[in-house]
Amino acid sequence: MSSIRACLLAALLATSAVAFAAPPIQQQMTPEQFKAAGLDKLSAEELANLNAWLNHTIDTESAKAATAASEQVKHESRGFFNFGSEEPIVAHLVGEFRSFGKNRTYTLDNGQVWQQIDDTHMTGRPQLNPEVRIKPAMIGNSWYMSVGRYNTQAQVKRVK
Repeated sequence: MSSIRACLLAALLATSAVAFAAPPIQQQMTPEQFKAAGLDKLSAEELANLNAWLNHTIDTESAKAATAASEQVKHESRGFFNFGSEEPIVAHLVGEFRSFGKNRTYTLDNGQVWQQIDDTHMTGRPQLNPEVRIKPAMIGNSWYMSVGRYNTQAQVKRVK
């Protein structure tokens, strides 16, 4: 599923989950099931209380599921979109890092793949599986990656 579709689905879930009301339990069950569960022995008031409790539970669980789905989409799509978090993406580069260079791709241990889009160049001692920090720019959907203890940052875009 594309990340745009996933974001839209999460937004739809978050907005639609709150307004859902289940039909009364007596309409969800066959008369045989209703009787077998002993619900035919409830008074009208007890049945109304049961239905109110079920609707509250459904609303609560739906809202929790929508929030969890939205957070998962935000987490998995981070880098394709900036959801307003200033927290950097922290991971480790897979393999050896030798230097920055335009159009190089960098695979992270979290499965993300980033490509350098600017001309920043830096050489240094090769590092095996160094920590990387990718942080969003203050404005727009630009991202900057730093490697290890180096202060140099390269502009990158997420490609996977």
